[in-house]
Amino acid sequence: MIARNELTSKFRHVRLLLAREKEHPSGDPGEGYDLLVPLDANGRLDAAEWKAHQPQCRVRRFRPGQDDRIGRLRRKPGGQWYFDYAEGDRDDEIGFRLGEERFTIGEYVSVGDGLGMHTYQIARVELP
Repeated sequence: MIARNELTSKFRHVRLLLAREKEHPSGDPGEGYDLLVPLDANGRLDAAEWKAHQPQCRVRRFRPGQDDRIGRLRRKPGGQWYFDYAEGDRDDEIGFRLGEERFTIGEYVSVGDGLGMHTYQIARVELP
């Protein structure tokens, strides 16, 4: 567990919920991600803050009927953000243009999970 005093004022808890898609015409509030990430003044991922506090940048994936997966927010040398759950890249989930997205309530972000790209709506952005 991460202590509050280990986080800077830029950190936010962001909740992503599965948006409407073919298999889920109404979306699915039981499937999504909880992120603990630093955001800049415009609501975008703060790469400098992330670099200084990588161990605190956490991801929790939740899905009905599955155990939660706990991992970290990581960044490839070219700047692409991804969710890393274990050693190696077989289970990595790639964020589509996450560095350009504004993490504000109601906006959408896309994440590829190995089975395809899925869209999630930002349901919550708050202090941890």
